[in-house]
Amino acid sequence: MKSDRLLSILLLLQTRGRVPARELAERLEVSVRTVYRDVESLSAAGVPVYAERGRHGGIELLAGFRTDVTGLTADESRALFVLAAQGAHTALGLDAAFGSALRKVMAALPAPHRPAAETASRRILVDATRWRGGPQPAVDLEVLRDAVFADRRLRLRYRHSGERQVRTYTVDPYGLVAKAGVWYLVADRRAAPRLFRADRVRAARLLDDPVRRRPGVELADVWEVLRRQVEARPEGLDVTVRVRRDRLDMFLRLTAPLLAGLPEDDGESEWVTVRLTYGVLGETRQLLAFADQVKVLSPPQVREELARTAASVTGLYRRPGGAPG
Repeated sequence: MKSDRLLSILLLLQTRGRVPARELAERLEVSVRTVYRDVESLSAAGVPVYAERGRHGGIELLAGFRTDVTGLTADESRALFVLAAQGAHTALGLDAAFGSALRKVMAALPAPHRPAAETASRRILVDATRWRGGPQPAVDLEVLRDAVFADRRLRLRYRHSGERQVRTYTVDPYGLVAKAGVWYLVADRRAAPRLFRADRVRAARLLDDPVRRRPGVELADVWEVLRRQVEARPEGLDVTVRVRRDRLDMFLRLTAPLLAGLPEDDGESEWVTVRLTYGVLGETRQLLAFADQVKVLSPPQVREELARTAASVTGLYRRPGGAPG
């Protein structure tokens, strides 16, 4: 609705300062012409807003203007009190500040919406960690957080997965991202986007130099690029298997990143056909965890690999005491 859009424009200008009309239009999913009409409506309502056209122009509030906005809807009030990432504030050292902020927001809410907001905080819980994720290493985010908030460069001592050597990097941080319970530092190294797992950082030191980010690039932009790189699987080994129906749900959960399509399920037969894509032949040994509940149909080299591995395991346990030969 127009009233919601006007309020959104007002809040964006109040927090961001000058904002290009095209950016406002993209955020609000309207045309630039509509944005200018909304600016005229705000001005007519007494809001000191003005627009400057040109390459470096934009829409801006008169310096020093502020407004206290308490006209939240019931759903907006509920949304504020749903914790989106359980434990995130604790990891960032912001637990006390978050609780204090919520109390202040509760006091500022319209009285009719306070019970709904309080109920939402007790009835909705989001836990971003995986089932049976195992113990997670302790992560010290203090220096990383300070660099992100202070816009300073970082010197990292970092160990990559599968390596013993600890490497040293100087990076320009964009921000921190929590994904499925794991914290990542998103940064540029030599003007190229890089992703660093926080639990692999062996030491971090704040530098005196200001951060050197690429102009116009935000955390969300860099994260999208890196996320796509991680999720894009290279051409690998296509494997077709049949899975017993009573094990299908478990099988699909454990092989989700490898699925090459939906299962071929007629809803009647005991076996369901599933297609997977593995990176290399050795990774297919994962299928042995399902014993005789999974049958490999193709390619032949996967069947041979699993047969060799199964024979090796059988030979190991047939030796006295299971000792290696």
